Amino acid sequence: MDLGLRGKVAMVAAASQGLGRAVALGFAREGTNLAICSRNETALEAVAKAAREYGVDALAVPADVTRAEDIAHFVERTVSHFGGVDILVTNAGGPPAGTFQDFPDDTPWQAAFELTLMSVVRLIRGVLPSMRARGGGAIIVMTSSSIKVPIPNLILSNVFRAGVAALAKTLAEELAPYNIRVNNVLPGRIATERLLYLDQVNAERAGVSVEEIRQRTIAQIPLGRYGDPEEFANAVVFLASERASYITGASLQVDGGYIKCIY
Repeated sequence: MDLGLRGKVAMVAAASQGLGRAVALGFAREGTNLAICSRNETALEAVAKAAREYGVDALAVPADVTRAEDIAHFVERTVSHFGGVDILVTNAGGPPAGTFQDFPDDTPWQAAFELTLMSVVRLIRGVLPSMRARGGGAIIVMTSSSIKVPIPNLILSNVFRAGVAALAKTLAEELAPYNIRVNNVLPGRIATERLLYLDQVNAERAGVSVEEIRQRTIAQIPLGRYGDPEEFANAVVFLASERASYITGASLQVDGGYIKCIY
């Protein structure tokens, strides 16, 4: 299937590893030019190099998405280099694991707010002038299955990702007149560094091995395994493509059937 992405320009945040890296390379395979950012400049350049092997232009911009000035610089460099933006994929590392009692003061809450919610707000605000000028665009918000079913021991993530989902749903209506589509993509248990960290934290809290936690989780996934990052990336790339031109305001689960709720 021709996804209609060849020659388009996609911005992918936090793309040096994990799901962000997989998504960036997924676009590259479809012939999409890339602007990617991360705090890890060395790893980011490695992703850009891998993307260029598919024959696309890849711009690597070191940036911390918790900093408004870094996001502004990322957008400015992208527009200057490519002339505009067609696709934005918002992404950021997750806040630390823990329960309500683990975060008694304002500092971790404010940090999670800046990382998880405000990074999305600022990235979207930054690309809107270009997308409007180009006659439309696609915004994909990488969030979490916790927007449907809160995840134990992830209070910070649960709270702010719910806000991100509400933002995306609201913007889907506000931006539709400009032919800008906005969708959420919800990873379930995808085999990344972040998932390994969460499995380790949960294993320590439960006093069992990481493998025990892994097997307990897999037992709840109908497809019987953790997902591969490339499988998640395929869903993101499709939603951003011309083949998904009538999909906006949706929350697509990529979870092997893990989330059981009907809505």
